[in-house]
Amino acid sequence: MTALTLHYHPLSSYCQKVLIAIDLLGVEVDKRLLDLGNPAERDAWLALWPTGKMPLLVDQGRPVPESSIIIEHLQHGHAAGGRTLVPHDAADALDVRLWDRLFDLYVMTPMQAFTADLLKPEGERDPRSVARARDTLSMAYALIDRRLEGRTWVAGDAFSMADCAAAPALFYAATYLPLPPQQSQLSAYFERLMDHPSVAAVIDQARPYFKFYPGRAGLSRRFFDPTAG
Repeated sequence: MTALTLHYHPLSSYCQKVLIAIDLLGVEVDKRLLDLGNPAERDAWLALWPTGKMPLLVDQGRPVPESSIIIEHLQHGHAAGGRTLVPHDAADALDVRLWDRLFDLYVMTPMQAFTADLLKPEGERDPRSVARARDTLSMAYALIDRRLEGRTWVAGDAFSMADCAAAPALFYAATYLPLPPQQSQLSAYFERLMDHPSVAAVIDQARPYFKFYPGRAGLSRRFFDPTAG
């Protein structure tokens, strides 16, 4: 049994970010799916990590929270030889961390605002918060599109932690606010992400759970067919 345990759910965008990194870094991890609908399991989870957020890595009994911290922890102490998602050069590393942060704050966060609103009773929904989230996503799409001019990946020549963040963030955000066709660099980047073997594998793992995703109406049929058994 490995000394590393990842508490996660395959539908979670932040868990997907870490799962992509685990595959790319070649790390062996014991993956434990969280069922927070089970009161006993939820209580045990909160005792382990009181914020209640996932994913959570446990390394020989030590909790390692937050997706970006988990990825760097794995790279520094557990990655297969020569595999990196954050460059060793300080300036390049800062660029990766910046774009990782931008995807978390300005794509994942507003995307989750749409989901949170859909989970509310009809009479408690907040159109203003949804409008703010849509504006933030529109700004982020334009920013990313400009950044990608002449680039294959968002930070540097190689797939990095920033792209690990980008893949699930854009995948789910596009279900609420489709990528504008005029932002061709962003659309092409999205397709490169979806075609990447590590991303495709994680999306595939999540496929059985898409029927529970509140924004599933916006999923492309290539990812989710609501008529399939």
